Amino acid sequence: MQDFATKEVTTDLLIIGGGMAATGAGVEAAYWAKKNGQKVVLVDKAALDRSGAVAMGLSAINQYVGENSPVDYLSYVQQDLMGLCRQDLVMDIARHVNGSVHMFEGFGLPIWKDPDGQYVHEGRWQLMINGESYKLILAEAAKNAMATLDDDGEIVERVFVHELLLDKNDKNRVAGAIGFNVREPYEFYVFKAKAVLVAAGGAVHVFRPRSTGEGLGRAWYPPWNSGSSSALMQEAGAEMTSQEVIFIPARYKDGYGPVGAWFLLFKATATTASGVNYMGEGLAEGGELHNWLPYGAVKPIPTCLRNHLMMQRVYMEGDGPILMHTDKAIEKIASEAPDEKAKKRKIKELEAEAWEDFLDMTISQAMLWASKNVYPEKGPSEIIPSEPYFIGSHSGASGAWCSGPEDLQDDTSKAEYFWGYNRMSTVKGLFAAGDGVGDSSHKFSSGSFTEGRIAAKAAIKYCMENADMPEVDQAKIDELKAKTYAPMKLYEDTKDYAVGDLHKGYTYSEEINPNWIDPKMLMFRIQKIMDEYAAGWGAQYTCSATTLNIALDLLKYVREDLDKVAARDIHELMRYWENNHRLLIAEAHVRHKLFREETRWPGYYYRADFKKMDEGNWGDVFANSKYDAETNEWEMIKRPIIRFVKIEKVVGMV
Repeated sequence: MQDFATKEVTTDLLIIGGGMAATGAGVEAAYWAKKNGQKVVLVDKAALDRSGAVAMGLSAINQYVGENSPVDYLSYVQQDLMGLCRQDLVMDIARHVNGSVHMFEGFGLPIWKDPDGQYVHEGRWQLMINGESYKLILAEAAKNAMATLDDDGEIVERVFVHELLLDKNDKNRVAGAIGFNVREPYEFYVFKAKAVLVAAGGAVHVFRPRSTGEGLGRAWYPPWNSGSSSALMQEAGAEMTSQEVIFIPARYKDGYGPVGAWFLLFKATATTASGVNYMGEGLAEGGELHNWLPYGAVKPIPTCLRNHLMMQRVYMEGDGPILMHTDKAIEKIASEAPDEKAKKRKIKELEAEAWEDFLDMTISQAMLWASKNVYPEKGPSEIIPSEPYFIGSHSGASGAWCSGPEDLQDDTSKAEYFWGYNRMSTVKGLFAAGDGVGDSSHKFSSGSFTEGRIAAKAAIKYCMENADMPEVDQAKIDELKAKTYAPMKLYEDTKDYAVGDLHKGYTYSEEINPNWIDPKMLMFRIQKIMDEYAAGWGAQYTCSATTLNIALDLLKYVREDLDKVAARDIHELMRYWENNHRLLIAEAHVRHKLFREETRWPGYYYRADFKKMDEGNWGDVFANSKYDAETNEWEMIKRPIIRFVKIEKVVGMV
């Protein structure tokens, strides 16, 4: 095995990630670092221009509070998560997000305007954009901001950070991170820092995806998101929260194209195969939604309950597939035209907007429709619930348990929710943003960027007030370097395996070797366990204590086999460490699901042994956990949901 040189980088603030939260962090950190003489390094596994969930673009900004209030937005988020959210975190983003959106426009993002110069809304909180270059524009802004720091600002691309470093003298203080270059020159990186801000995305491919075989890799959330935000912080000993709350989006089948514009802008309806309006049926007097009070009786209906109605019809009644009636929506809008010529022109205009919606953010869906000769103005298209994703920035809630802003707390919440620095985890100096922060859902792209700004400002303040550099144990670094490249060493040591004289001259595939497992097979093992025993789509999103305990046993065997995974090159080494992160978040998820003995989010997952919500025991608490990497032990914790803002009225999507 080749010798990998070690490259050491020392900074005040280290930002890990390259998506929306990380770019927001880069923009804000550069501003405060320049004013206060601090150094900032941003490191990304990919390349900043097309990194993160917005890499392919977006057709809308999903969080813009506009003339509404932060409390209005809070009411919507709290309703959608069936009562579970940190009010301080949600309101903190809501009060700052408008400013971020105005920054986007200043950076050059085309936001739709009406003839009066006002933003065009898709819904109450959403703005329509020409967003195919959304991420490129914001990446350029982050690069320009970091460039103002001269030698005190650095962006390191194509380096995968896979483990955090802790202070030699204080195991509850972050000291930096390690990673490796996934492009030449293949170097081992040691980052030393006073503060670390983790914004490395959510997790995909923990559960078996619906798209398998030739479609493997096509997912709604980006397939390169391997749970690094949670895994890095979890292994460092940070307290994590709501790891049971996954998100299952209902999207166009196979291509995962967006449905928001169709529902909110085009006012399309979705029905079962036989034509039943399952939403209307659920809302009717005596309908299924009334079994999930108070949330089922208040609009907007929570995302999970909308999924639940769909799943009941498809799985229980066999009345599938679910169809989005794009044709009827286009016809209804076009019928308002004054004459036949204007109607045809309107249909063409709407058809173009429908395709643009996909081309702006889900090009694969446009390709799929084209390959299947789908004409949205002529007939409906299938929508389907996806596999589960871990995403703290959308309608899920998983992530780190973080301090909130001091000024939004009351006396009770301050004791529970504030410990010195906004968005700092329970590990000193370790901050998070975007998918890295739990219980602050529905921040989407603009809110994630905003949360990156919030966290970066607090992190620079931390660096100034904690000026001493943590001490890193060199022996630990040497140990971690050997551990990092162990899969490549295993391959080199065993690649010349022979089957013996009896079979001399026979050929065999390199994958068939009793000495190792390759990284893709490791991923398939994790996916099979999670799909079958932890409420994946193959189990119709259903689990129980029995199946979850089976999952824990099987995941333990996977962990025991990690030292038998080989990597033939640097790319496979990256895949190994990605799947190592997936394994960490998989176990956390199973333990959280087992801990929360209720079904609070039907349509995301069902506990067959606890079929209903249990407001008495679980309605006012978060399910949290702490992992001790040295002992491999878990501590499950209940933390209070403190609703210091009383919601008088839920403000919806329109």
